[in-house]
Amino acid sequence: MSSLDGRVFKPADDVAGGEVEASTLFTYHEQDGEIWAEYSGGKVRRGYLVGTRTGDTLDFRYTQLNTAGETNTGHCVATIETKPDGSMRLNEKWEWESRSGAGTSVVDEVPPRVAES
Repeated sequence: MSSLDGRVFKPADDVAGGEVEASTLFTYHEQDGEIWAEYSGGKVRRGYLVGTRTGDTLDFRYTQLNTAGETNTGHCVATIETKPDGSMRLNEKWEWESRSGAGTSVVDEVPPRVAES
């Protein structure tokens, strides 16, 4: 399976119960089974995630600062799907750890020409 390293993702839609919106961009990195990403946009001023990849499954924790100046943390397990055009999709199941709430979300890889602008 292809590496996530250097790939940029964005949500397919605003995430109900979360702070991630369709305008949030995630930049992923991967090395030797470790994954990490930086993200921002929408209600998220700055966010980071770190975890592991086993096959097509990601398991990570995230922490973020929202535009109201609040910090929150959570846990997510995502499954990687390769779409017919060869791009990646992450199907996520997440839960807050710093407050109540949980949900699902889908993030799609942004084509490189769009991610660079």
